[in-house]
Amino acid sequence: MSTFTESEERQELRKQVARLASKYGHDYFTGQARAGQKTTDLWLEIGKAGYLGINVPEEYGGGGGGIGDLAAVCEELAAAGCPLLLMVVSPAICGTVISRYGTEAQKQKWLPGICDGTSTMVFAITEPDAGTNTHNIATTARKDGDGWVLNGRKIWISGVDEADNVLIVARTEDAKTGKIKPVLFVVPTDAPGFEYTAIPMEIVSPESQFQVFIDDVRLPADALVGDENGGLAQLFAGLNPERIMGASFSTGLARYALERAVAYAKEREVFNGPIGGHQAIAHPLAQSHIEIEMARLMTQKAAALYDAGDEFAAGEAANMAKYAAAEAACDTADRAVQTHGGFGISQEYGMAALLVAARVGRIAPVSREMVLNFVSMHSLGLPKSY
Repeated sequence: MSTFTESEERQELRKQVARLASKYGHDYFTGQARAGQKTTDLWLEIGKAGYLGINVPEEYGGGGGGIGDLAAVCEELAAAGCPLLLMVVSPAICGTVISRYGTEAQKQKWLPGICDGTSTMVFAITEPDAGTNTHNIATTARKDGDGWVLNGRKIWISGVDEADNVLIVARTEDAKTGKIKPVLFVVPTDAPGFEYTAIPMEIVSPESQFQVFIDDVRLPADALVGDENGGLAQLFAGLNPERIMGASFSTGLARYALERAVAYAKEREVFNGPIGGHQAIAHPLAQSHIEIEMARLMTQKAAALYDAGDEFAAGEAANMAKYAAAEAACDTADRAVQTHGGFGISQEYGMAALLVAARVGRIAPVSREMVLNFVSMHSLGLPKSY
């Protein structure tokens, strides 16, 4: 008989990350967010410990591991009450794309900073008029001598104020219609013509969202990552890791909410005993535990497929994992609030803030509806609906 377990190395990685994160915790995370401050101390300590770039090749300052290792780091941080959204972006998307498609000079220039946390890079694909339809991306790149000129708008771009560079998805100026063949550029956030404004949000998070304005931003030839005719392959190199990391973010968040709810259910006494002894409390929490474990397993499967190089199977599993994890997180956060009763909506217990944080998983990095579209078409063979 065989049993499923992660490798000893992965289990030890989880323990070490959890130990590091426990020095900070949810009070630190929400305290920084409510004060308008960042979690830079935690970010730099993760980088110094080698966890931030664990998926990047060793010759560029990384750990030489896979996306499964980075996903484990992301999950354990969230499970400790420190869900760092930029982990999904900087090392997972940008680190993966540059590792796979960047030139040797680009790798040497950008990857070490991504790994040690001293030079964060964010990702910009979503546009106001395109939404989830990447074929409608209107940000254009025009050749100008040996360089390029970019123009366009982006929205819902995380952490621009913390980043030195942005990996921007555009299309060449002569390809404004038809199927997109994306071109990817690394743009410094202090480049002339690059501006951004914050979007007011209800979520309690130190990581902010921005609308980005790109007006005649001039770039050298070596700002282009990959082939200008590379098509979707180089873009999707970062999107499958994005979904896997999004799933880990959600499962970690769900684990934190469940842990807090269970602890409260054990100590809160009403009607001659702990409320956890009543099935109305115990069963929903047990259901959440089951749902979280199923989402974690699918996430681990997606990561294993991706690290093995099976792109299509990884895409299916990553979408499923992201869907399952977001649903588990939303349901668990709601049950955690209900378990706490009136205290569930107080700042003291911090449960209500998890409702909005968990709900993001149903929207980003890809909406649950688009996941269902993918599964119905690619997994079930049903006609395309969009």
